Amino acid sequence: MIRSWLIRYGRRRRLIAAALAAISVTSAFIATRPATSATTVLAAARDLPPGPLHPQDFHPVALNHPPAGAVHTITAGQTLATPMRRGEPLTDVRLLATYPLPPGLVATPVRIADAATATLISPGSTITLLASYREGGPARQLAPDTTVLTIPRPKGVASAGEDGALIVLATTPSQAADLAAAQTHARLSITIKPNSW
Repeated sequence: MIRSWLIRYGRRRRLIAAALAAISVTSAFIATRPATSATTVLAAARDLPPGPLHPQDFHPVALNHPPAGAVHTITAGQTLATPMRRGEPLTDVRLLATYPLPPGLVATPVRIADAATATLISPGSTITLLASYREGGPARQLAPDTTVLTIPRPKGVASAGEDGALIVLATTPSQAADLAAAQTHARLSITIKPNSW
């Protein structure tokens, strides 16, 4: 009986010793691990479409490992180039100023004749430019299925009457040249791809 008790006692001691050793190793790992400090970044307060940004669109969140290029403050005039989901951290590649255009494309400012038309589109919309020449004839299609990068005036505010509305498109260099020539001799209008509204 004494021998049986000693065997059980010995096993218990070994288990306790093993548990203490594991705790010691874990404590040493925690003590030597580099401390991580949370960084405060901005995350979307709601689902956001492309377009002008406002401070109320975001709220600060603390992240231990923020994504590269995380944005900490919103300044006036910044434009979101792509949609965002609620809770998603804002990074610099989401902003129009640093938005990477696909290879071979350039940002092309174009003035369309009807300023009110600009209120129907937003950054990310897919449009086709139409040129109606003064000498008559059918309108000519220019730059089909082109992506709107930004509309310099806030959405819903049109330019005055004859001045039309300025929009910036992602085009090829040859499309940009065609559009520049058309603007001097034609009235430009747009068609809008339905799924890009």
